[in-house]
Amino acid sequence: MSTEPRWSEKPSYDRTWECIAAFDGRLENVTDARLTAEAFLARLGRSDPPSAMEHWDDILLVVTELAANAIQYAPGPFVLTMRRTFDGVHVTVADTSTTLPAPRSFSPGKGSGGIGWYLIQTLSDQVSVVGRENGKDVHVFLPW
Repeated sequence: MSTEPRWSEKPSYDRTWECIAAFDGRLENVTDARLTAEAFLARLGRSDPPSAMEHWDDILLVVTELAANAIQYAPGPFVLTMRRTFDGVHVTVADTSTTLPAPRSFSPGKGSGGIGWYLIQTLSDQVSVVGRENGKDVHVFLPW
């Protein structure tokens, strides 16, 4: 049986897949952002499954870390945007802090954070931060 391409079908990256959710910056919004991301990935996965299941978990972890960082370091509201790209998923978190993220020392004995920014950079194909007058946008590209 031949598996010839069907040229009348559009590739999945031509479809518009986008999710935008605004949060007021409360601690429970970390969970809300993760649930929003999970719902987006579930819709996306029904017609365009991930190339590896760990991509799903990586995206959820990165969204959780970005939301937690927005709440911890940028008091006020934040916006989560997720888009399907031709080779993955583009996640953006826009927050109210003009301070750019920077790696911090990880001290497991002290119980403090410091590993989130490393996780985001390790799991992502590309990370960039764009400063604005009233905040910043953290852009993360992840495989799907």
